[in-house]
Amino acid sequence: MARTTIWHPFTQHGLEPLETEIMRAKGAWLETTDNRRILDAISSWWVVTHGHRHPAIVEAIKTQADRLDQVIFAGFTHPSADALAYKLVSIAPPGLAHVFFSDSGSTSVEVALKMALGYWRGIGEPRTRIAALEHGYHGDTIGTMSAGSRGLFNATYEPLLFDVVHIPFPVAGREQATLDALDAACRDAPLAALVVEPLIAGAGGMKIYSAATLAEMKRICAHHGALLIADEVMTGWGRTGTLFACEQAGITPDIMCLAKGITGGSLPLAATLASPAVYDAHFSEDRTRTLFHSSSFTANAICCAAALANIGIWEEESVLDRIAAVSEMQLSQIAALADDARFANPRCLGTIGAIDLRVPDGGYLAAAGPALRAHFLNNGVLLRPLGNTIYVMPPYCVTADDLARAYGAIREIPAEITSA
Repeated sequence: MARTTIWHPFTQHGLEPLETEIMRAKGAWLETTDNRRILDAISSWWVVTHGHRHPAIVEAIKTQADRLDQVIFAGFTHPSADALAYKLVSIAPPGLAHVFFSDSGSTSVEVALKMALGYWRGIGEPRTRIAALEHGYHGDTIGTMSAGSRGLFNATYEPLLFDVVHIPFPVAGREQATLDALDAACRDAPLAALVVEPLIAGAGGMKIYSAATLAEMKRICAHHGALLIADEVMTGWGRTGTLFACEQAGITPDIMCLAKGITGGSLPLAATLASPAVYDAHFSEDRTRTLFHSSSFTANAICCAAALANIGIWEEESVLDRIAAVSEMQLSQIAALADDARFANPRCLGTIGAIDLRVPDGGYLAAAGPALRAHFLNNGVLLRPLGNTIYVMPPYCVTADDLARAYGAIREIPAEITSA
């Protein structure tokens, strides 16, 4: 442990060892400065989809950099942004027709919340109440922290946050309690929007719920006039087995948030897609109805080129077949742990596999967490458990041997970690 010039995210520098320095990456593998190879079994925080340095994405970045790097996006546009917006609308759930670019998952959801409030003000019915699912995590900006579950991640910043109606998570077998709570919240007072991570709460512990429940939440929102915001920052781009998780429920949200895999994980970019009704509520000769949000690098040309190349890979390669193969491998590996008494609640959704390690103190701050990360890294695998919840979310280029290595490290967890 040492004081460092760089302040790293989600890192307690008073406890953590010095960071591992990575010099190269290719496919599912990282390479350190001392020539060790590490399997990237969490896609570098869920962003890398096809694998590190996919040739088509790398080439698109180089080509765009030779032509245009950056231009202000207020009053200007460029071909890569135009093409990307049309592509996103063409592959999104039907009915999403407008695209607002930003820089990260957090900002894509922040924009969505602003769109929702702007919609209601624009139509002359200023609803302001936001609802969100228990265990939700939507980012680290003020609005997204407000929409996330209250607790460890945002307790220090509580004075900055606004009140949100939190709906119980739809636990298997108790989904009706969630639906009843949502309906009651809508009846109590007009609800502006419900924001959800479709099908799986990621940072909240890889908690999975059914597509039928998502479809019913959409129906309840529509019945009461509330907007549904789908945070597909993690779930989009194939993670749950389909291009977007909403497809499995057969729904179109009013607003959909995309980031992480939008560029294949190569560069930071995000997009918030909206229905015509949401856009039209802002479309006016009244300048006060403008959507007041931007960043200096909105729709950066190089990032947009990378995203276009990513969509090209989806169009030209058998990505869904690759995803189906990874899903089958995940199911097989998770099933092999089901009878191991050290673990509980094995689960899979698409390319995501997760299992809980039985420890005396569960949760995100479980004492086992740092020890698990160190154990996996010593075995050449990048896994970053959510406390005692171990998840595997690899790039789609991962092989059966690669996954066997990751799960081998999970099976070899030392006994002293489980008893810590």
